Amino acid sequence: MLNKYPMWKNLMVMMVIAIGAFYAIPNLFGEDHAVQVVATRGADVTASTMTVVNDVLENKGISVKRAELENGQLLVRVTNSEDQLVAKEVIAEALGDKFTVALNLAPATPEWLESMGGSPMKLGLDLRGGVHFLMEVDMGEAIRKMTEAKVADYRTDLRAEKIRYAGIRNGAKGIEIKFRDAETLAKAESFLKSRSIEMVFTERSAGNDFFLIANPSDVYLKQIKEEALQQNITTLRNRVNELGVAEPVVQRQGAERIIVELPGVQDTARAKEILSATASIEFHMVDQDADTQAAVSGRVPAGSEVYERRSGGHVVLKKAVMLTGDHIQGAQPSYDEYSRPQVSINLDSKGGSIFSNVTKDNIGNPMATLFIEYKDTGDKNPDGSVKMKKIEEVISVATIQARLGRNFVITGLGHAESQNLALLLRAGALIAPVYIVEERTIGPSLGQENIDNGMKAMIWGLVVVLIFMMIYYRGFGLIANLALTANLVMVVGVMSMIPGAVLTLPGIAGMVLTVGMAVDGNVLIYERIREELGNGRSVQQAIHEGYANAFSTIADANITTFMTALILFAVGTGAVKGFAVTLMIGIATSMFTAIVGTRSVVNAIWGGKRVKKLSI
Repeated sequence: MLNKYPMWKNLMVMMVIAIGAFYAIPNLFGEDHAVQVVATRGADVTASTMTVVNDVLENKGISVKRAELENGQLLVRVTNSEDQLVAKEVIAEALGDKFTVALNLAPATPEWLESMGGSPMKLGLDLRGGVHFLMEVDMGEAIRKMTEAKVADYRTDLRAEKIRYAGIRNGAKGIEIKFRDAETLAKAESFLKSRSIEMVFTERSAGNDFFLIANPSDVYLKQIKEEALQQNITTLRNRVNELGVAEPVVQRQGAERIIVELPGVQDTARAKEILSATASIEFHMVDQDADTQAAVSGRVPAGSEVYERRSGGHVVLKKAVMLTGDHIQGAQPSYDEYSRPQVSINLDSKGGSIFSNVTKDNIGNPMATLFIEYKDTGDKNPDGSVKMKKIEEVISVATIQARLGRNFVITGLGHAESQNLALLLRAGALIAPVYIVEERTIGPSLGQENIDNGMKAMIWGLVVVLIFMMIYYRGFGLIANLALTANLVMVVGVMSMIPGAVLTLPGIAGMVLTVGMAVDGNVLIYERIREELGNGRSVQQAIHEGYANAFSTIADANITTFMTALILFAVGTGAVKGFAVTLMIGIATSMFTAIVGTRSVVNAIWGGKRVKKLSI
C-alpha cells in the first residue's frame, strides 16, 4: 500500500530515537563539586584512607554527598564550591605528601543510570574550565641522549670486533673516535658504516693521531626529533591518564611543541608537577662490599654512589647503568605463586639482549631500580633556562634469580609499591625535558558563561526555526519541528555515547549550524510535495514523489558537507576538531530524522488514506 511503513520500520525509528534520548538524559543532572585523592610515592588509597577522609570532613562540618573508592582513587562529592576548597585543604593536611589531592567535577548521574552505561557529554576546556599548557620539547637534549647512546654502542661494538681505539667521546663537532694509525681508522670506519647507516662519517688527522667523526644525517636528525615529540606525547598522555585526570587533551603543535589541556583541573601546581617532571628508570647492581654507614658519612667507594631508599634508609649502588627504562614496553603488577606482590616487566628486543648479557654474570646478586626525576623549581638559571631539581631514590632492591631476558619480574615489593612502580614504568620517561612556554587557567565560572551563551544562541535559533516551520508549513511544519527536536536530542545522546567525543564552544556552534541544516531536508521535501500537488498529483502520489525525488538532493548536499567536516577533523586541532565532530554527528542524525523519521510520522497520519487536501 502506498505510503505505508511496515511495523518493523516504525519500531526501528522509535527505538533509535529512544536510545538517543536515554543516553542524552544524564546531561540533565549536572555535576557535583568533588575532591579527588590519588596515591603517589609508595602509598595506596584504601578503605582506611576513605575513613580518615570522612572523619576529617565530618569534624570540619563539611557534608559529604557521596564517597567513591574505585581503581585506587578516592572521589569525595560535596555540596558546593566553598566546601570543595575547604575539603581539599583539610584532606591534604590529613593525608600528607604521599597523596595527591585535587579539585574536580564529577557527573551527578544517578547510580542506576550509570550502571546502564549512561554518562553526560565530556566538556572541553572552554566550557568546563581547567588548565591549558603549551609545552616545548628540548630537542637539544634528545639529540645529546642519542649521541651518548651511540658512544656506548660504538665502544661496545669496537671492542667486540677487536678494533683498537685510543679514545672515544662526544665532542662539539660530533662523536670523535681516536686511533693511532690510518689503517685501523679505515677498518673501523668500514665496520661502523655497515652498522650505522643513519650516521655520516668523516676523517680528520692531527699529528700522529687519526680521528673518525660521526654525526647524524639530516634525515636521522629529523627522525630523532619526531620520535622525541611522539614519545613525549605518549608519556604525557600516560601520566595524565594513570594519575586520574579526566578527559585530557594531549596533542602536538608544530615540530617541537605539545598542547596539554586538563578540563576540570583548577590546581595548576598539581598539573605542573604531573607534566613537567622529567622522570626515568635505571637498573644498577648493589655494591655489596660497600659499608653503607661509611658511604652515608661521605666515604663512598670509587665507582659507586649512595642513594636514599623510598622505603627509608640508604643503599650503595654501582655507577654503571645496567639498563634504562627507555627499553621497557610494558609493566603490570602481579603476584607470584606465594601471593607475594611483584611487577612483570616486558622489554623491547634490544633491551632484552642488553639485559641478558649483563645479568648472566650476576645471578644471586641484588639489583636496584633507581627512579630519577627532574622537577621544575619555578626559578631561572642565570642563562634564563628553567632551573630543575634532581630527585633520585631507589624504589626497589631484588635478587637476580636467573639470567634475564625480555621478560622478568621485580620482587621484594609491598602491594602498594608494586602498583606504583608498575604505574611509573607504564607511563614511561620523557625522552627529553619539556618546558612550559605558555600557561592559561580557565575558571569554571567563565566556562559556565560560555555554556550559557552557547545555549542561548542555540535556543533562540531553534525557536525562530520552529515558529517559521509552524507558520509556513502548518501540520507538516509541526512534524518537522518534532524531527528537529528529536535530532538535537540524538546529537546530545551520540556525543554522550562516544568515549572520545568532547563538546567545546565551537562544538556548540556546530550544533547551532545543525539546527539550520536539519530543517533544510524537510524544506526540500515539503516544497517538492507542494510542486507535485500543483501538477495535479494525488495526495498519496505527491507524498511519495516528494520524499523519493528529494532524497538524492538531500544526500548530495549532506555527503559533501560530511566529507568537509571529516577533513576538518583529520587535519584540524582543538576547537576545529570539536566543531567537526558535532557537525558530522549532526549531519548523520538530521539525515535520519528528516527523511526516515518524518516519513514514518507522515505515513502514520496520511498514508494509505483517501485524503483530498494536505495541511502544508
